[in-house]
Amino acid sequence: MLLFCPGCGNGLIVEEGQRCHRFACNTCPYVHNITRKVTNRKYPKLKEVDDVLGGAAAWENVDSTAEQCPKCEHPRAYFMQLQTRSADEPMTTFYKCCNAQCGHRWRD
Repeated sequence: MLLFCPGCGNGLIVEEGQRCHRFACNTCPYVHNITRKVTNRKYPKLKEVDDVLGGAAAWENVDSTAEQCPKCEHPRAYFMQLQTRSADEPMTTFYKCCNAQCGHRWRD
């Protein structure tokens, strides 16, 4: 949680006072004693891997190759390549098992 000074607008820091902790401003004399436990947790909803890769439509027009599925050992898998790192790094290959009952996904 980030709090701002009502006097000058700078971010407040937490410092240990004489009897308690307090919010204090580094640029002006503003201080505010902390009288209770301050918590504020927010857990963002994580995106599914498919959403990051373009959603379900990303796998519609991809080619297949002779790559064995590590889960069901099916001999073929769909694949696509994406640049996930900087341009001087190799592309990442994503695979999806061609076996409709399996559908396992992995990357290389």
